[in-house]
Formats: sequence, C-alpha cells, structure tokens
Amino acid sequence: MSKAVPEVIDTTQERLDERMPLVLGNNTYGSITDIVSHVAERREVPIAWYVAFGISASVMAMFFALIGYLIMTGTGVWGNQNPVFWGWPIVNFVFWVGIGHAGTLISAILFLFRQNWRTSINRFAEAMTIFAVVCAATFPGIHVGRMWGAYWLFPYPNTMDLWPNFRSPLLWDVFAVGTYALTSLMFWYMGLIPDLATFRDRAKGKIRQIAYGIFSLGWTGSARQWHRYEVAYMLMAALAAPLVLSVHTIVSFDFAVSQLPGWHTTIFPPYFVAGAIFSGFAMVVTLMVPARQWFGLKDIVTMRHLENMNKIILVTGSMVGYAYAMEFFIAWYGGNGYESFAFVNRMFGPYWWAYWIMVSCNVISPQLFWFKRMRTSIPLMFIVCIFVNVGMWFERFVITVTSLSRDFLPASWGYFAPTWTDLGMLIGSFGLFFTLFLLFCRFLPVVAMAEVKSVMPRKHSH
Repeated sequence: MSKAVPEVIDTTQERLDERMPLVLGNNTYGSITDIVSHVAERREVPIAWYVAFGISASVMAMFFALIGYLIMTGTGVWGNQNPVFWGWPIVNFVFWVGIGHAGTLISAILFLFRQNWRTSINRFAEAMTIFAVVCAATFPGIHVGRMWGAYWLFPYPNTMDLWPNFRSPLLWDVFAVGTYALTSLMFWYMGLIPDLATFRDRAKGKIRQIAYGIFSLGWTGSARQWHRYEVAYMLMAALAAPLVLSVHTIVSFDFAVSQLPGWHTTIFPPYFVAGAIFSGFAMVVTLMVPARQWFGLKDIVTMRHLENMNKIILVTGSMVGYAYAMEFFIAWYGGNGYESFAFVNRMFGPYWWAYWIMVSCNVISPQLFWFKRMRTSIPLMFIVCIFVNVGMWFERFVITVTSLSRDFLPASWGYFAPTWTDLGMLIGSFGLFFTLFLLFCRFLPVVAMAEVKSVMPRKHSH
C-alpha cells in the first residue's frame, strides 16, 4: 500500500465523489470492485474453467497416486541409479522453487521501490509463489528414500539423540524454503484482508459471508486500521525482500559446495537467482494471459503490465545467457581439465540435445522482446514464456544430470533415463499447481483491489 490510500474506504459500497471521480482508464473505484468481485461472485462459471479444473484435478490425483506407489514400492521406481543418484526429483524441486521467486520480487522489492504498476499483478504472483512452494516442498519429502523419516530433518530434542547435520546444504534448504514459504504466505494473506472484507460485505450466501468474515479478521476500513496495515505491510515487504536473494542462493549451495566438476563454481548463487526470477516472471505471464481473457480483467491488467514483465524477462534472460558464457570462460581460465571436460560434455556429449534446448529457449527466444511489437503481442509473449519455462526446467536437468553421469572416473560413467514414474510425477506436479491456482481464481480476489485504488490517478471533471 502507499500513502495515497484514503483514510477510510467503505468496503460495503465504494461511494464516489461525483465532483472528483478516481479513474484508471475509464474505471472508477466502484467499477474496479465490480470487475474483480464478479470473477468470484458469478454463478455461471465459464465452461473453460470447469474443463481446466477437471483436467488439472485428474492430473493432481495421478500425482498423489504415484507418491503412494513410490512409498509402497521404493525409490527404485525412479530412474535414479549409479552414478546419477540425483535425478528428476531434485530437478523438479529446484524448478518449482525458482517459479516462486517472481511473487516475492513483484510484491516486496517493487513495492519498496514504489513501482505502482505492480499493483494489478502482485496478487497473481503472490498466489503463484505459494502454490509453487507447495509443489517444491513435495519433492524433498519423497526423495530422501525413507520418506517416513523425513521429520529427522528438523532439529528437535528426541530420545534417540539424533540431530541433523547442520553442515549439509540439504538441511539449509529446509530452513530457507520453510522461511520463504511462511513469509510469503503471511505477506499474501495480509494483502488479502481488505479485499476479503469487500467480499464479505458483498456476499449473498450465508456460508460465503461467514467464511470471508472469519478470514477478513473484522476489517472495517477505519483510519486506524489502514495506518497499522500500511506499517505492517511495509515491514513484511522489508523482511521478504532479502529472501529473493537468499533462498535460491542457498538452493544453489546444494551444488556449489560440492567438489563435482560442473557444480563447484562460485557463479552459481547469482546465476540461480537470475534464473529463478526469469522463470518466475515467465510463469506469471503464462498464467496472466488466459486469466485476463477469461475473467474480463483487460482494463486492470493492461498491456503496460505485460510489457513491463516482458522487459524483466528480457533482462534476466540476458543475465542467464551471460552466466552460461561465463561458465565456459571460468572452466577454460581455471585450467582444470575436469572442469573443462564437464562443459564440453554438456555441449557435445550424450545430453547435447538437452543443452541446446536450454540455450534455445532461455537465451534465444527472449531476445524477441527487444522489439516492442513482439513484447506487446499476446500470442507471441505466451509462446515465448512457455518456451522459457521449458528451457528453465532443462537447465536444472542439464546441471544435475550431465555432471553426475560423467565425473572423474570413466569406468563409473553412465546414462540416466527417466522412468514412466518420473514423467508422471513431473506432469502431476503441474496438476497440483494448476488445481490450486484455479481454486484461487474462483474463490478469492485475483487482483489486489485496495492496492489498485491506492495508485489510481485523480482526474477532475468540470
């Protein structure tokens, strides 16, 4: 929120001053409320929503069925084997953690820098962060082998006198991702409170009125509440901002603190952070384009918002491309034969196809956004962002699998091939993500109404 928020906003009915209407384009306070509330209030839900929800819920059910199959059968159902003991589970984990980074960046860092264009898209991004972290947290829990012993990761007094190894970067992940999830959830929920009060006062059904009333925490929109809300929101933003840098930095330590060629490099922390923001923004655009079409949000989520996000995708994509080049330079300049071989093997070895898919999607395709016509074309930006998400998954695959499959000793080399369970769990995690996102779109305010109103320009009418 910014200081432009009026001291009192009537959450029952936004009463407009006829002499000085507040507008965003042709929208007033009341029309903003009507547009956003209509998404959740309408009785006739678009058929496309039911079709999408049915597909995603079915895929999610497959995901949980495969987890049950994994627990009953064992981790041998995966393609993980000597020498590639880290296969798709860790790839999927790093991929989903990265997807969640755009939410915190848009919500916290852009808020602190007073970038008002974030207000129309931050709710989408924050929700996406929560759902992506849920998907990411699933994989560490099941890839430890004996997943019923996963609670051993948490440091608590126990009769076995068993404590986690605090020098392990995998344990650092537990604390980093756990802190990130909790902070993001609190930040998202705090921003929802004024809008939930609006939904509460507009609700016609008793059940909805009670549910929104409970979660809006008695919000009335008084001047005192707004003042304390703004202070708390600012503090939460300041607390969440460092997490953008710290979380994926710690995730990169899973690889960087090892001695394996291709992993043991100091460029990984900034490289992983740039890649996480890159993939996160691409996912926001991927979700935003169909959502603004289906839910009639074109007047709130404008082309300017999409173009700004495409500019950030271009910048971070160029940073990722620079990091790819620097990896080869460091391998050559360091004079380490094993390191040089690791990167030549990535480019021309048995996984050459994965490497060139990664480069094509992550480095080449975003360069189209140098041209305004390209970055303002809805079909093109949608396609490019899908390519980016595909490429970022392959980046994690290339980093993990190519380095493990050919390390120091040629006698121990091998080739990783995923099983149908690996493929099913990857697809199933997308089912979980999209199911949560579709439920969010159906029952909660998809745009931060109060924040959009706070940055609407004043226009005098005579």
